[in-house]
Amino acid sequence: MRLKATFMAMLPESDPKRHIATVSTPVAELTVVCVKDIEEAVKISKELVEKGIKAIELCSAFGNTEVARISEAVGKDVIVGTVRFDLENSAKFMKLAGL
Repeated sequence: MRLKATFMAMLPESDPKRHIATVSTPVAELTVVCVKDIEEAVKISKELVEKGIKAIELCSAFGNTEVARISEAVGKDVIVGTVRFDLENSAKFMKLAGL
């Protein structure tokens, strides 16, 4: 059985109906999706879990409070993690993204 996982980015002006892609390999199916805010992230996370997603990795825009909201929304059987940059690289990323 292949792992079904998601990487979620929170970026202004994102539309998860348009800004979504799935890459399949022999061992995993990775869905990448962009959302505009935490409310949309919670909604999309629950929808993805209904489709079999078992692991969700969140971009560094999600703080501890947002991670907790998504974890609670999807339940204890789904792994929720985050990507974090150190302070220097976080500032560089924000500048590159125009945020």
